[in-house]
Amino acid sequence: MNETVQMRTWAEVSLDNLAHNYHTLRAMLPQGCRFLGLVKANAYGHGAGAVGRKLQALGADMLAVACLDEAAELRRVGVTLPILCLGQTPPELAHLLLECGVTQTVSDLETGKALSAAAAAAGKQLRIHVKLDTGMTRLGFLWTEDRALQERALDQIARLCALPGLEVEGFFTHFADADSNEEYTMRQLTRFLDARQALADRGITFEICHCAASSAVLNYPCTYLDMIRPGIALYGYYPAPELAGLDGPGLLPVLTLKSRVAAVREIPAGTSVSYGRTATLERDSRLAVLPIGYGDGFSRQFSNRMEVLLHGQRCPVVGRVCMDMCMVDVTDLPQVHAGDVAVIYGQEGLLDQAAQLAGTIPYELLCNVNPRVPRVYLENGR
Repeated sequence: MNETVQMRTWAEVSLDNLAHNYHTLRAMLPQGCRFLGLVKANAYGHGAGAVGRKLQALGADMLAVACLDEAAELRRVGVTLPILCLGQTPPELAHLLLECGVTQTVSDLETGKALSAAAAAAGKQLRIHVKLDTGMTRLGFLWTEDRALQERALDQIARLCALPGLEVEGFFTHFADADSNEEYTMRQLTRFLDARQALADRGITFEICHCAASSAVLNYPCTYLDMIRPGIALYGYYPAPELAGLDGPGLLPVLTLKSRVAAVREIPAGTSVSYGRTATLERDSRLAVLPIGYGDGFSRQFSNRMEVLLHGQRCPVVGRVCMDMCMVDVTDLPQVHAGDVAVIYGQEGLLDQAAQLAGTIPYELLCNVNPRVPRVYLENGR
């Protein structure tokens, strides 16, 4: 028996669509430009282990995570690619970075000193990438047009690169507004290139310089440098609607969230539906009960607002979304019965619609698909 028959709600992850997106983005690059795939936050909800292994098989050069635990998970499932940890790791855990062979981002001199001491004490070399803050105002050595700040950053980075126990491989920054503001993005790029040149003038160079996440990959080829690091685009979504099509063939959503109709009920007009009685039926209705709710990541904000697909038709959510269930109106679809499969995200722009209703972005909704929702991986049509 197909295991999905027994599932109340599940997410189908198409490794074929992931491969399509990978090849589409890779085809945009000049020869020699490396490809880093973002697999942080459980690969944006898609399952880091399976996605990491697939990207490795496809030929990605590196993967990136947010924290050491995510890197360790990839190692446990057999991923051998270089892994860049983008977040801070406490120096007390440097031994685990070394054991897992993880490349660590360093954003300040004090952290670098502590990591250096730990690596030197272990008699090993810890590979690092140095992060420059050119305008994201999050992590990194701060670089603006202020010459005093520039000199301070140069001095600190030079001291960092001279520390024992550290193998300084990369230098990078992150754009704050590459999906909508060209002027600010180019200002950040100029700052980064100026800093790289100023460091080169001091004899400090890097094997890999990188700054292009999904928006810049699609919009600004001048930002590719030595490596790109796409995230949401890899999973089939554009960071902004105006970026659609810049890749050529078009990206394909990798995850499709589905739920199996638990029951279809005949309910008379005038009946209220769900908690708080926020909906009252205006006609005799057929309601399909779906076993998906905010406990699965289907937000309560979708109450009385969102739609799902059943038999290829949009059906509105009626009443408040519960923790484990919600109700949808299938009055005009008499063919709907218990056991039918509803598409929640992944087709017909449903995820983008949901993000607009929730006042957020597709990234968040994908990450919010709860771990209790099984991931079913599809490849070569199976």
